[in-house]
Amino acid sequence: MLLSKEYVGYLARETVKRLVASEFIDTKAVPAVTEKVHAAMFEELSLEDRINDEVRVILETYSEEMRNTGANYQEMFRKVKNELVRKYRAVL
Repeated sequence: MLLSKEYVGYLARETVKRLVASEFIDTKAVPAVTEKVHAAMFEELSLEDRINDEVRVILETYSEEMRNTGANYQEMFRKVKNELVRKYRAVL
């Protein structure tokens, strides 16, 4: 993930603070809302990392075949990643 967990927490706090200040949301439980926003942001921002990990596992299973055929790892990584993005309907 490009952003640290601490920075995602900061973004969540600031987002909730601004939503409350501009009266887009009305809540008495600001810390609970902040925690929910933080969890949602972290989940969304770590999606690409989880997809990359899954691509590595898939390519690892085909590593011998890729070596035998001379396939380019970066090109195969990109192709498999694009397929998984389509499969999960993710926006990266």
